[in-house]
Amino acid sequence: MISIAPIRGIGEVAAGADLGALVLGALRPFAPLKSDDILIVTQKIVSKAENSFADLSEIAPSARAEELAGVVKKDARLVEMVLRESTDVVRAVPHVLITRHRLGFVMANAGIDQSNIGPGKPERVLLLPRDPDASAARLRAAIAVAFGQEIGVVISDSFGRPWRDGIVNVAIGAAGVASVRDQRGIADRDGRALEVTRVALADAIAAAAGLASGEAAEICAACVDARVRSACADRFAGASDQSAD
Repeated sequence: MISIAPIRGIGEVAAGADLGALVLGALRPFAPLKSDDILIVTQKIVSKAENSFADLSEIAPSARAEELAGVVKKDARLVEMVLRESTDVVRAVPHVLITRHRLGFVMANAGIDQSNIGPGKPERVLLLPRDPDASAARLRAAIAVAFGQEIGVVISDSFGRPWRDGIVNVAIGAAGVASVRDQRGIADRDGRALEVTRVALADAIAAAAGLASGEAAEICAACVDARVRSACADRFAGASDQSAD
């Protein structure tokens, strides 16, 4: 059986905080870590620590943002930030703005968040990390130094899904964890070679961890034990691992 444990004790993360030190302190009760353990950290605390904030009071919306804001019924300053973080607008209807983020994710409001980002500044918004894979790699390196184990690290965020209700956690960054398991060419149980099957492994891990971390109250991190890797190794025997594109 695979276990997923919420990691408590990180608390509110201030802009510029040493996230590595905060995570290491919260991980102490889980020591000794195993090399196949996986840490899932929510995007929000990564962005906070990296000071990925913007203040809407300082944003002057462009003509395009003003026009689009009229369509989606949102603050034009927020729409301006969404446009700055995006390469394309995918859907714009009342109360819905879906874009392609500069990192390639297709998501609501370019991932810009206004909930659980700290008290005192109601006009402040939080952006995604500039490079989530690099953020994951830095955390992994800090854990390796402190605990002597190179565990996997996944940065997660909650996404909506086309033609489905509700949100689910997905991986937006990873280090030491395969983002995709490529099963093309492997025979199924009837002997037929798979042609298109690529399993979103990091997304599946992030989604499972979301059951422990939650949403509104937001526990900031979770740890998936080493058995998930051995289970995956058995289930995906012969598959090749790939990082995120």
